[in-house]
Amino acid sequence: MPKEPELKARDKVVMKMTRDGAVEENLTEGTSKSISGRLKDAELVKPIEEPELSGGLSAEEQKKVQMRRQQRQFREEHTDDTGTQPTSETPVSEEKKPENPPQNAHETMPVSETPLKPPFLEPHSSTSHTGAVIAETVVTHKLRKTAAVQNADADDVLSKAAETATNAPKTDAEPSSPRVQKLERKAEKAHERLDAAREKLPTHKVLKKERVFDEEKGKATTRLSFEDELKKPKGQSKLKFETDKTVRKVGDTLASGIHGKIHEVEQENSAVEAAHRSEIVAEAAIRHYSHHQQKSANKPYEKVSKLEHEAQVADAKLHYEKTQQEHPEMKNQRNMNKHYQKQNIKKEYAAARKAGSQTASNAATKNTGKKFSEKAADKIKEFFTENKKVFVWIGLGVLILVLLAAGVSSCTAMFSSTTSSVIASSYLSEDDAMLGAEEQYCRMEAELQRKLDTYESTHDYDEYHFDLDDIEHDPYVLISILSALHEGEFTLDEVQGTLQMLFDKQYILTEEVIVETRYRTETDTWTDADGNTHTETYRVPYDYYICYVTLENFNLSHVPVYIMSQDELSMYATYMSGLGNREDLFPNSDYVGKYITNPPDEYTVNPAYLSDAKFATLIEEAEKYLNYPYVWGGSNPDTSFDCSGFVSYVLTNSGLVNTGRLGAQGLYNVCTLVSKANAQPGDLIFFQGTYDTPGVSHVGIYVGDGVMLHCGDPIQYTSINSSYWQSHFYAFGRPNY
Repeated sequence: MPKEPELKARDKVVMKMTRDGAVEENLTEGTSKSISGRLKDAELVKPIEEPELSGGLSAEEQKKVQMRRQQRQFREEHTDDTGTQPTSETPVSEEKKPENPPQNAHETMPVSETPLKPPFLEPHSSTSHTGAVIAETVVTHKLRKTAAVQNADADDVLSKAAETATNAPKTDAEPSSPRVQKLERKAEKAHERLDAAREKLPTHKVLKKERVFDEEKGKATTRLSFEDELKKPKGQSKLKFETDKTVRKVGDTLASGIHGKIHEVEQENSAVEAAHRSEIVAEAAIRHYSHHQQKSANKPYEKVSKLEHEAQVADAKLHYEKTQQEHPEMKNQRNMNKHYQKQNIKKEYAAARKAGSQTASNAATKNTGKKFSEKAADKIKEFFTENKKVFVWIGLGVLILVLLAAGVSSCTAMFSSTTSSVIASSYLSEDDAMLGAEEQYCRMEAELQRKLDTYESTHDYDEYHFDLDDIEHDPYVLISILSALHEGEFTLDEVQGTLQMLFDKQYILTEEVIVETRYRTETDTWTDADGNTHTETYRVPYDYYICYVTLENFNLSHVPVYIMSQDELSMYATYMSGLGNREDLFPNSDYVGKYITNPPDEYTVNPAYLSDAKFATLIEEAEKYLNYPYVWGGSNPDTSFDCSGFVSYVLTNSGLVNTGRLGAQGLYNVCTLVSKANAQPGDLIFFQGTYDTPGVSHVGIYVGDGVMLHCGDPIQYTSINSSYWQSHFYAFGRPNY
């Protein structure tokens, strides 16, 4: 059956990249034409005719010729290996190549030196550079998905960066060419950027223990101090990474199945549907947050790795240029820059294609003919071209929907994150349980008060002396302690033992009875046989009982540090910072006024004082913790602070003075005393008698103008000129800044 004209197969067309640009070859007709419009290159370098080995050449010359051949063969093989990659998978290192590579580099090297390979001929692979895996991940957009993220090898990155920084080229004192000077400046800037990135690597404070032997006392003591340490991504082997990724995939599959089953029946109950949607949003927020945390941990080290590679390339270019100047014969022969020529051809071809000069080449593929799927793709493309306007409007509509969905998703994630934070700081127990616990504790206190009121009537001592603290506690402190000890939620039955334990630790009742031997005078009257009356007086000893009754209220807010772990103490501080988001539960509590209805006034430090760099650093660190609650024994942001813990942490964490964790008296001991007249912003101010303890009892940071920043309740700025603080003032001290 004769073929119809419309079914005639298309000509087989292929494209080839040549030195003169892109060429389109018609294999059916046997014709070819240039489609890039690139002019033929001029013959800039005369081909070199290599002399044949003969007996007339010396051994030295024969060795040079042989080395030229070996180097040319190596370059051809290397160029073929790097040039066969598809254009869509161009290595990251190609972006760092100079746009105008040298055109006249010699292809041979001095015989007496190791052959020098230009930096642009070395592919940026995982075996040649530490950051290749990270760079490849970024280019292929693997980090944009909430998939497993492999942590960067921080130690390897740092060692590579340190080695590159150590091997930085030194600037020659002798005058050099403008080209070398330019490369020297680029290399210097690259190393400056690398050093800056290394200095900006995240650090965290690590508590170090040091054994110190005191020769005078003959004892060894342990000194605690904070030291800065690089915060590195957690190490992870490839096997563990792949295992975790597999487990995550299995978990996602199971979760998808479960959500699917719930979705099948959730329409029957609106509450189930709402809860299911909230759960999905929460799970997505947690996944994205975890993914973001891993990416954030890797990002500084990825930047160091990238800058280290740039510095390495800049050093290699500078070294290569200097070598060319030291050996001028390198410029007299053919240059080893096939790779650059190929890249320039690709750029010109891409520009011509963008300008519309290429039409028929769009149909060319690597195969010699088109398959059915390719023909179908052409038909679809033609359909899209004819209905371009319709699809443009559809695309705009889809884009608007995507933006709206993204906005809703972002707001939902933000709302979910805020909700999680609120839940973490909220009392989760039922009101009956919390109010019942407070009522029972008050009954225990009332029973104690009744016992003291009737003490004399229920005991048989001759004399009583009472030294009694007030019986009181704050209900928010009690509920926060119970919530922290019982993992956020409790019932009244569950806390019976805890209430008794807290009561015994808060109220310490002691009774001391002293027995004295005293004498009383007795008179005895009697009549003798003669009828005479006689009277005798004498002293009779007896026991006299004196009872001393002491009640110490240890303060319930001081108890947590002695009975809680660090995690529990952190939970307690979180509950107290917002009063469990239930200021309506005990509205008469003093904490409602201090934390909610009447928080501390804001204060701005005199800008003139901030010209002192040390004081500015100190205040910048201290103001991070404004309005943190007072927690007895607290010494870090997780557990919040007490007065001495706050000052010790700020001094150490600001990098000015490494005091470690000291009490108020300990801080006083390491300071140099200064008078009131000579007190300066940044000095410490000490007080005594603010509670029952010998020596210094309170400390704050003096900020000038009669104001201090201290851990009151909460952390705040306070005037030191009030009658209370003036009555307890002890001294000013200056740390060893």
